[in-house]
Amino acid sequence: MTAADREEISRGIVEGLSGKDIAARIGRCPSVVSREIARHGSRPNYRAVESNSRAAGLRCRPKVRKLDRLPALCQRVLGGLRNALSPDQIAGRLRFEHGSGDPDLVISHEAVYTWIYALPKGELARLGVDPRSGRTTRKPRGRATGKGARIVGMRSIDDRPAEVEGRQVPGHWEGDLIIGKEGKTCLGTLVERTSRYVIPVPMPEGKSSTALCDTMIDVVSEIPKMLRKSLTWDQGTEMAAHQRFSLATDVDVYFAHPHSPWEQREHLLVQPWRAGPLRRERLGGTVG
Repeated sequence: MTAADREEISRGIVEGLSGKDIAARIGRCPSVVSREIARHGSRPNYRAVESNSRAAGLRCRPKVRKLDRLPALCQRVLGGLRNALSPDQIAGRLRFEHGSGDPDLVISHEAVYTWIYALPKGELARLGVDPRSGRTTRKPRGRATGKGARIVGMRSIDDRPAEVEGRQVPGHWEGDLIIGKEGKTCLGTLVERTSRYVIPVPMPEGKSSTALCDTMIDVVSEIPKMLRKSLTWDQGTEMAAHQRFSLATDVDVYFAHPHSPWEQREHLLVQPWRAGPLRRERLGGTVG
C-alpha cells in the first residue's frame, strides 16, 4: 500500500464510498482496503499521512517482543508459568479477566511460546520456571504435506457405483504399486474385487506416471471388455496420467481418500507373487 493509495482511501471515505468502490478506484482487493482501514483507526479516524507513518513503523525489523516491552504483562505470564500453567491457559485467563478492552493486558498463547523459546539457554530456570513439556524448541504439529501438485481430475472412491461395494458384479479392479529395495524396482498389481484374481504387472521402465500408464494400458487392454469397468488406486503420483489411461481403456479410475491407501488394498493380505497357494483371511479358504 503506497502513500498515494492511502490518500485515495482517505478521499473515498470522505466521499462516502464503500470499501469495494475504493478498492476498484485504486486497483486493490476489497479485503486489502478493509484491513487497511480497520488497522489504522477505522473510517472516522483514518488519516492518510498518519496511516503511512504508522505502517512504516510497523515494517521495521527486528521488533521488540510484547512481553519484553510490557513488564507488567511479563510478570503475569511468568507467574502463570511458575504455577505450572500452560501458555494456552495463561492467554485464556487474561482474555477472561480483561477481554479486549486493553490490548496491553492480553496476549496470545503463540506469543508466549515464541518468547519462551527465544530466551537464552538456562534463562527460564533463572526466572524460576520449569516448562511442563521440558522441550527447548517447538514441536511440529499436524501431518507433513507432501511435495508436488495434487493429481488433476481425481474422482473420489465415494463416487464409485454401488455395485462395486457389494463385490457381486465382476469387472471392478483394485490396483497398487509395490516398491522394491531402495526404490530400485517396482511391481504393479491388479486384483479383481469379486474373484480376487491377481495380475502382477512388471514395471521395467520404472515407476513414473508415464511408464505406469503405458504398461497398464497394455495389460488392461488384454482383459475382456465386459470384465473391465473400474479401477481404484491410492493417491500416489504414479497414477497422475489416469485420464489418458481411462481414455485408452474405457475404465473409470477412482482414488482412495488422502492418507488412506488401505481403502483399495483390502484385497491383498499377502504378496501376490509368492510361490504356492495364497491364503485369504477374508475368504476363510485358499485361492490357487
